[in-house]
Amino acid sequence: MGSRTRSWAGAVALGLALAVAACGERARAPVPVPASPDLITRSALFGEPARHDGRLSPRGDRVAFLAPRDGVTNLWVLSVDAMDEARPVTDERERGITNFRWAADGVTLLYLRDDNGDENARLYAVDTAGGEARPLTPAGARAEIIGLSDADPGVVIVLLNDRDRGWPDVMRVDIASGTRTTLLRNGGPRGYTSVLVGRDNAVRVGMRTRADGGADVVAIEARGRARTLFEIPFEDTLTTRLIGLEADGAHFLMLDSALGQPDTPARDRTALVRVDVASGERAVLGEGERSDVVDVWIDPATGAAEAFATEYLRREWRALNADSQADIEFLDRSLTGDFSVVSRSADDTRWIVVEESPTTPRRSYLFDRAGPAGRRLTSLFSHRPELQQAALQPMTPVEITARDGATLVSYLTLPGGSDANGDARPEQALPLVLLAHDGPWSRDSYGFDATHQWLANRGYAVLSVNFRGSAGFGKAFLNAGNLEWGGRIQEDLADAAAWAVTQGIAEEGRVAIVGSGFGGYSVLTGLAFTPDSYRCGASFAAPSNLFAMLDLSSASERDQLYRRVADARTESGRQLLRVRSPAFHAGRIRSPLLLAYGARDPGLTRGETDQVAQAVRLRGMLTYLAFPEEGRHLVRPQNRLSYLAVLEHFLGDCLGGRVEPVGAAFEGAAIYVYDGAVNVPGLSAFSRRPAQPVVQPTAQRLNDDADAEEQSPDVAADPQQ
Repeated sequence: MGSRTRSWAGAVALGLALAVAACGERARAPVPVPASPDLITRSALFGEPARHDGRLSPRGDRVAFLAPRDGVTNLWVLSVDAMDEARPVTDERERGITNFRWAADGVTLLYLRDDNGDENARLYAVDTAGGEARPLTPAGARAEIIGLSDADPGVVIVLLNDRDRGWPDVMRVDIASGTRTTLLRNGGPRGYTSVLVGRDNAVRVGMRTRADGGADVVAIEARGRARTLFEIPFEDTLTTRLIGLEADGAHFLMLDSALGQPDTPARDRTALVRVDVASGERAVLGEGERSDVVDVWIDPATGAAEAFATEYLRREWRALNADSQADIEFLDRSLTGDFSVVSRSADDTRWIVVEESPTTPRRSYLFDRAGPAGRRLTSLFSHRPELQQAALQPMTPVEITARDGATLVSYLTLPGGSDANGDARPEQALPLVLLAHDGPWSRDSYGFDATHQWLANRGYAVLSVNFRGSAGFGKAFLNAGNLEWGGRIQEDLADAAAWAVTQGIAEEGRVAIVGSGFGGYSVLTGLAFTPDSYRCGASFAAPSNLFAMLDLSSASERDQLYRRVADARTESGRQLLRVRSPAFHAGRIRSPLLLAYGARDPGLTRGETDQVAQAVRLRGMLTYLAFPEEGRHLVRPQNRLSYLAVLEHFLGDCLGGRVEPVGAAFEGAAIYVYDGAVNVPGLSAFSRRPAQPVVQPTAQRLNDDADAEEQSPDVAADPQQ
């Protein structure tokens, strides 16, 4: 799926923190915080981590990681024999690095960096011994690393969309010279959405789209000829994916929610499956009872699966052999939080393991599996050492029943001192912040969540909800969100808010909804369609006009979106898109709203956001901001922290929670503030004239709708009516 509708791990905390608005009158009274815990600073929670994302070199003798250099995230390297002696190897000054890999030669690092939020990640190479980073792919095109092999160590295999924006080609890139060779020319209407590359750096297996929205899994043979192994129905396309080829090329691994074998009944949950390349025969290696397989350990030498994890309320590991069982038992004994394996040496003697829990920010360990003293863990670094003494609060998994009986796995965090007996119910009802995740085909999970900790520290109950359409709970639950954007998905969020009130967690009338991406869309639809559920809302990077979202989507994802959102090619589909687009119903919004976006976000038009702003501006309840140097994510920490400072004032005015002073939060930030600048100290310096709506084909219809709703306040708020 494309960038507008993909999930992005780790971005939720950032995106959910994107909100500013004049929230009207201050809440009736400040939130009672019995224990009066110290304020945890925004910079401690959301500033650049001290060190993170460690990766072992192929030999396992060095660790590359990300850390700030002069305030910008760069690549650093240390030796495992001298872990206190790290040195930087890149010198990025504007846009930080977010993704990297070791080349198979063990001396080169490959990293991706976009240009001011345009989501076109360019590939760079840098020698760990020193020297300038050099680009390997052209500017303005999006690259993705898919293959590195010790059999051909001077080469990286990438997906690159410089020829066709919607269908990236598979390219062989020489790391030394930058020379590119096309291995697989991609294109529609039956293009490849993913491929697997063998140890010989040849494309061997792919998943190719079908006209009905499903896919074919194919073996790719001489001269690119595709031989179909089996079909993936449309209902399984978002719960099925390719993982990797085994070393001999005779089998590959995948996550599969379709048939495990031709003679077995259809399944619902995603299983770990091994596939014979010659015959297409599938064998189920493992599956969960209540949730999908979400992670797999793979032997770096053989490519074989060794263990897998499922996640319903929490992550659970299961071994596929005796050695992996011993590893799991050792890690369970040695660590107090949940863990994952993020990097392995080529000989598999050393791993990097990351541990986290709600009250334990991420920590990285070096795991020696074959030392003379047996298995041994050594602390590598804490990602946020400044939080080690902070008063972090536990997270409680809860199962909420929606109005139609569906179970919504959710996560609740309460302020310190509010739950004396530890039953996950406060002594008195609190203001609640409801967090709607992006995707929608992603999920919220148990573990350390900076947004939960931040809001709980300010005095709010915090609830994250896996509404229908969320991933990880089987294909039936995911597909239950099809054609329900702004419909039953919105009802799930409203039901969760109502549950919190009936349970005595949330004070009635003091619930805010916050989200980004699809979560931001849910904020707008919530305020427009179920206005009685929320006191205020904060929306960032929200597709408010679904017609525009479809127009901006790539050819490779559009058929999926037609079936999951609405089909713009049909009259009934166009009607549904109009009914479910908050841009056409913004005149119904009666609550204070933050509306914000990154000006370089390729998945949004300024016009649709301006249309919403204009409708809400008439009621004087709006703060409207843009970040000219950002896209869908606030990458620059100056922008991120400034936005967080404003959000605190927004929620403080709306719900009455504690607020950390702005201080120097706006220094170095680039913000355009069109509305609401007077509500936050120091924000007026960024004030601009209100944005004028950009005329689009739908603009007049939107204005007509807003006028009609002003004259007819009893118009049904339910978009299905």
